[in-house]
Amino acid sequence: MDTLMSLRVFCTVAELKSFTAAADRLGLSPAMASKHVMHLENRLGTRLLNRTSRHVSMTESGMLYFNQSRQMLDGLDEVEAAVSNVTVMPRGTLRLSAPVWIANALVARALAEYHQRYPDVRFDMDLSGRIVNLVDEGFDLALRATTPGRLDPGLVARPLLQVPFHLVGSPAYLARTGRPAEVSNLNGHSLLACSGMNASGNFALDGRKGPETVSFRTVMQSENEIMLHLAALEGMGLVFLPVWMTQADVADGHLEMVLPEDVTFKATLHAVYPTRKYLSAKVRTFIDFLASRKSLCPMSAETQLAT
Repeated sequence: MDTLMSLRVFCTVAELKSFTAAADRLGLSPAMASKHVMHLENRLGTRLLNRTSRHVSMTESGMLYFNQSRQMLDGLDEVEAAVSNVTVMPRGTLRLSAPVWIANALVARALAEYHQRYPDVRFDMDLSGRIVNLVDEGFDLALRATTPGRLDPGLVARPLLQVPFHLVGSPAYLARTGRPAEVSNLNGHSLLACSGMNASGNFALDGRKGPETVSFRTVMQSENEIMLHLAALEGMGLVFLPVWMTQADVADGHLEMVLPEDVTFKATLHAVYPTRKYLSAKVRTFIDFLASRKSLCPMSAETQLAT
């Protein structure tokens, strides 16, 4: 039996979680698709899939085998296309990790545009906010907003655009505590801190009078920006959030920007992936697509980075 075909069948079954759906896609009978997977299991001496009458799921060994096999098949398709001068259309599941705040209308619109252009690509998105291990967990790429020095040197990072962050608070909180007139007035204010920020609450900020160190009082810390956003709306404290999350609330008067000329900063959104070698069509086209979407950044086109 053709082991390469068996690999394709296994990966398709694992992605679709169905022998019948995989067989339909590959032009096989469900029985033949099952034989291909059994061929791999016999060859490896381990079970790759758990099967019931209604459900198919990967075993631990199956997950490891799937992650490695899928990358190999994507690379093989790219090599064959390069040799034969045939353009490979992006297809398959694109596993993507991104910050919670990526869930916004602008990004959703961009995903819809990409899907309309490449309908054979399906998205599997992790928006938990955690830093995933791309290779071990089988992710194709991650979107991470940070400075280049804080990225894993073993990964490829392509800068896409700059996302401005503002310090914001609710009108009720600011009426209760007083609206800061200068950076030094921020000392002692309650802070809703995103995990990964300085837990002590001490920040070096560049005010109009020069660099100043501000000591906030951290009242909540979370890796979920949605929770921090909601807490800010309830008047718990001030929070640094990307403009994508706050612009509507600021426009409606539910939040106020605090010293926007003094404490605004920009984080670079990077597309991060394991290697440039044999980059699959779905990953390459998605990164190029995001880099071309000037409408994603809620600022002027001048904030876009060269790609």
